[in-house]
Amino acid sequence: MERLSAEWIERELASARHCGELRAWRDRLAEAFPKHLLAADPLGWNRRLNRVHDALIRRAVELAERAMKEEGSGTAPLPYAFVLYGSGGRGEQTMWSDQDNGLIYADPPDEETEERAKRYFEALAEKIGANLLQAGYPPCSGGVICTNVNWRKTLSEYKAMLREWLDDPAWENVRYLLIAADMRTVYGNAEIGAAALDDLFERVAADPAMLKYMLHNTLYHKVSLGVFGQLIKERYGEDAGGVDVKYGAYIPIVNGLRLLALEAGVRFTSTEERIAALVRAGKVDEEIGADWEESLSIALKLRNETPYQEQEGYYTTRGKLTAEQLTKERVRELKLCLRIGIDLQKYVKKAVLKE
Repeated sequence: MERLSAEWIERELASARHCGELRAWRDRLAEAFPKHLLAADPLGWNRRLNRVHDALIRRAVELAERAMKEEGSGTAPLPYAFVLYGSGGRGEQTMWSDQDNGLIYADPPDEETEERAKRYFEALAEKIGANLLQAGYPPCSGGVICTNVNWRKTLSEYKAMLREWLDDPAWENVRYLLIAADMRTVYGNAEIGAAALDDLFERVAADPAMLKYMLHNTLYHKVSLGVFGQLIKERYGEDAGGVDVKYGAYIPIVNGLRLLALEAGVRFTSTEERIAALVRAGKVDEEIGADWEESLSIALKLRNETPYQEQEGYYTTRGKLTAEQLTKERVRELKLCLRIGIDLQKYVKKAVLKE
């Protein structure tokens, strides 16, 4: 893997003939990429890794389209967007990320096209899901996946679903709205993906009170730092003595910045790009933005350093640094990340309540 450039890997993946080749690439990357993490800029390393994830996923969709054509189903009857949510939508997948995706297609002009599109995209979604499974991406445990009809809709149906959630901002509905806010088109018609979120941004701009409901969800996960500056560690089980990096550091940071981006009308999904856009728009001082970027960089690095293993054919992790991994240097970095994370949550709460 000496020639491990994202551009070269993308070209190789684009010519993969079957999902077995995609899985072989993922295995090679799981071995090679972590070796470069310690010596690299974490944000640059993350961008590079996610370019490869995007290329893997795009090829899985292309192979599904090809299989549909070979089986006599033809090509897609309508333009569509294959979209990613969660860390995929933010361009922040780890080596062990699962499937968080959906499929949105253009509104059919008539009933005949509607029925044909429904059958085609249902079958296509099944093939995409199967291809991604073969490539090593397990399905989302929460069911946010294109094979679930709730996340496979026409553009009008998708927008109607978001409006229902906006009109009834109960906890679960707001959770889904925040999931949707990270949506990014990875294959197909990007204009469809962008249009699906128009109502969400327009509603928040017109009714800032919606941010109050989102704030409760955003601050749900607390930063793993105690009032006296001590790390909050796992007390029981095989992770005892370790620290939850995913939910105690990374998630609070990305959640807070997503809400600030929604409030400011920033349409980027990458957390790094959200910070830069907030600074450019004058919504936050450059110094504070630099602190947030440093915190994100540390969180991404430490999250990718958590131990992972292969289980039932998939890479998995509990997202926690072990007690043995908590060296003085890691503890110093982690505490800096968490202190900034606490300040960020305070900033978000103040900004939203002021709004």
